[in-house]
Amino acid sequence: MLLSLEPRGQQSRAMLWFSPLLAAALTLLCGSLLFLLLGHDPLLTLHTLLIAPLSDWYGVSELLVKALPILLCALGLAVAYHARIWNIGAEGQLLLGALAGSAVAVHIIDWESRWALVLVISAGVAAGAAWAGLTAWLRTQFNANEILTSIMLNYIALNLLLYCVHGPLKDPEGYNFPESAMFGDFSRLPLLSEEGRVHAGLYFALLALVAVWVLLQKSFLGFQIKVLGLDRRAAGFVGFREKRLVWFALLVSGALAGLAGVGEVAGPIGQLVPQVSPGYGYAAITVAFLGRLNPLGILCASLLMALLYLGGETAQMAMNLPQAITQLFQGMMLFFLLACDVLILYRPRLKWKWTKRTATQDALA
Repeated sequence: MLLSLEPRGQQSRAMLWFSPLLAAALTLLCGSLLFLLLGHDPLLTLHTLLIAPLSDWYGVSELLVKALPILLCALGLAVAYHARIWNIGAEGQLLLGALAGSAVAVHIIDWESRWALVLVISAGVAAGAAWAGLTAWLRTQFNANEILTSIMLNYIALNLLLYCVHGPLKDPEGYNFPESAMFGDFSRLPLLSEEGRVHAGLYFALLALVAVWVLLQKSFLGFQIKVLGLDRRAAGFVGFREKRLVWFALLVSGALAGLAGVGEVAGPIGQLVPQVSPGYGYAAITVAFLGRLNPLGILCASLLMALLYLGGETAQMAMNLPQAITQLFQGMMLFFLLACDVLILYRPRLKWKWTKRTATQDALA
């Protein structure tokens, strides 16, 4: 019996949406086997990882807090990926947004005006867009591969943030801890509830969700982006300007990542610290593909990824599991997603291989 893959001839729309569900199921199955090998009850561990964090309103609010930066980064990546512009730099753009917003916030701590928050958010968005603009400039002027340039800029952004938080932006009254001073009240995003940490950044995320959906589904500019991703030559023949679209897609992607970063420091954290992001920008890549580059799918995938982050922290405290369990689940999910995506263009077939009996074999029988 042989298992083979046969071309479908065209994409399977059913598998296009069933593939992420199958990948999630396989991730849970392999995770259960791993927990069993580690000597933990798989059902209890999965309950601790996926159910226990949502047992009260505070847990739900923490889920939303962690989902917001992932959602914003993934929405921006979806715009770029529709144009086949592989921006891997959302993490660096998020960090630059956090750094720029913090640089403004620590210098206007005494301001008692709502314009303080506007300046902080604007600085973060502009910094994220500018950092992505470096990738766009290198791509359009020198044809540099955006995968390499954007991922290298991530490391530059991280080290720039570490330099600032240990140097120019370090709180002189912070007992030598590498962190900035706490932002002023007027430079922070207001909380939506006293029972959790959900903040007004939720409105920005929902607005971005609607805006990206309208851009990709209802606008001519979104149509140009999709055509560019499907066939660059065809886009050139009909007069679509590739360089302009590359700049636009990367600037939007960077701006949303910068918004995610400044939302973190102006929201739940309230200051600049080295651990602004536990890898939200990288997780957003998985989320974008898990959500099929569709804003609504990305919303669901963001909540799932946030649950893995939240559940990983719960499992670490309750069951003494390593914190790397979150990254392990992310890696398995991406691996199985890529594997299951093969079924979109190919269908599995089982073939029975029969061998003919020779005359010698018949005589011996």
